[in-house]
Amino acid sequence: MLTGIPDIISPELLKILHEMGHGDELVIGDGNFPAASNAKRLVRCDGHTVPPLLDAILTLFPLDTFVDSPVMLMAPTPGDTVDPNVKKTYAEIVAKSGDFKISEIERFAFYERARNAYAIVATSETALYANVIIKKGVVIR
Repeated sequence: MLTGIPDIISPELLKILHEMGHGDELVIGDGNFPAASNAKRLVRCDGHTVPPLLDAILTLFPLDTFVDSPVMLMAPTPGDTVDPNVKKTYAEIVAKSGDFKISEIERFAFYERARNAYAIVATSETALYANVIIKKGVVIR
C-alpha cells in the first residue's frame, strides 16, 4: 500500500498514469463503451463508476493548460435520452482542478479519438454517454 493514492486507483491504473506524458489522452468509458476493441492499453475498473474514478485520477493527473479543452465528453446522438446530471457532475469534479473548458465530441469522432488515446479505462458506469477523455498536462513541482 501507499499513502496519498486514492484507494480506487489500482496498481495497473497508477502505472498507466505515471507512464503518460504531456499531451497523452486517457479515456474513461462507461459500461457500454467498446473499450477492449478500441484500446491500445486497457485498464479494467469493473465495479466502479466514472465519477469517483475521474475524481481520484484528477488528484494525481494535471490537465493540459496548453489546449482549449483538456476534457472532452461524448456528445449524445440527437434524439437519445441522457441524464443531464452526468455533464453537471463531471463539471463539478473538473472544477476542483481549475477553470477548464469541457467540450463535447460527436460519438464516432469520440471513438476515433479513443483509438489514439494512450489508454482506455473500462468501468461499470450505467449512465449513457458517460464517456470522457482527459488530456494530461505538465507536472510542475
